[in-house]
Amino acid sequence: MKTLLLIANPSASGFTGAALRDVEATLGEGYEVTTAWPNGPAESRQAAADAAAEGYSVVAAMGGDGVIHHVANGLAFTGTSLGIIPTGTTNVVARLLGIPLKPKKAASRLVAGQPRTMNLAHIATENPLAARSEYAVFSLGMGIDADVVAVSDRRPTSKYHFSSLTFLSIAAGQVVRKYHSRPADMLIECEGDRVHATSVLVQVHDLYTYWGRVPLRLTKDHGDGPTALAMESLSVQRTLGLAARGLMQGRTEGQRGGHVFHEFQKLIVHAEPSAAFQADGELLGQADSVEITPAYDALSVIAPQRS
Repeated sequence: MKTLLLIANPSASGFTGAALRDVEATLGEGYEVTTAWPNGPAESRQAAADAAAEGYSVVAAMGGDGVIHHVANGLAFTGTSLGIIPTGTTNVVARLLGIPLKPKKAASRLVAGQPRTMNLAHIATENPLAARSEYAVFSLGMGIDADVVAVSDRRPTSKYHFSSLTFLSIAAGQVVRKYHSRPADMLIECEGDRVHATSVLVQVHDLYTYWGRVPLRLTKDHGDGPTALAMESLSVQRTLGLAARGLMQGRTEGQRGGHVFHEFQKLIVHAEPSAAFQADGELLGQADSVEITPAYDALSVIAPQRS
């Protein structure tokens, strides 16, 4: 019988004991299930990597996008597939992949599903203390989105209760208090172009935003490679313009002060002073330099086939 390691995150906003029992029973119809309770991100990542080394067929992450991010990093470029049982606040990865948002239904789809591959983005960073290697599943960035993640992490109960509205209000507050007057102190280098910016957002796939179910698309036709948006400045007017283009028109090209790099093969961000960076809503620290490259077919995942 195929083996499955279920990595449970009981701190996820939608996690309950009853849901766990339902999920374990459903997964048991197709797998020999072992449940693990890692203590934090590092242990989640290591548990996934160990399971892959031991030959598990699937490692299923039961939680929000944070635990999915760390489990995916443990499984990248291994023969073990990622399964997703969403119990988080926004569940971006589940929405992107067409996975049901009800835990028991997601478990049923996992049992009946087949693996496919998906692209990731690789992040290599430099900072005064150590370099870091990381994969992003759906998005990453330096600047305002990293600051929004940092603030929301300090308000976990608000995030659980208000979800998208909380993120939106934090983003608006950051623009008003900080970014409307911030100098363009990041240098973006991409395929011969050099752009100064205050913030850069990289989209690995079409992603959901602070508005919840409404996706923000940086380009009208998203291809296989990552796409980046670098902003020279972020006034309230410019931010609203970007949001309108991305949400209603399905693209951000043409916005004054914004530069889109579509399906790039390498993008480097130099930050002076060093800046916070995030991936998949996880704040990962400070960096002086970040190199981003596509990682094609890096992850096996149990999800509906692409239409």
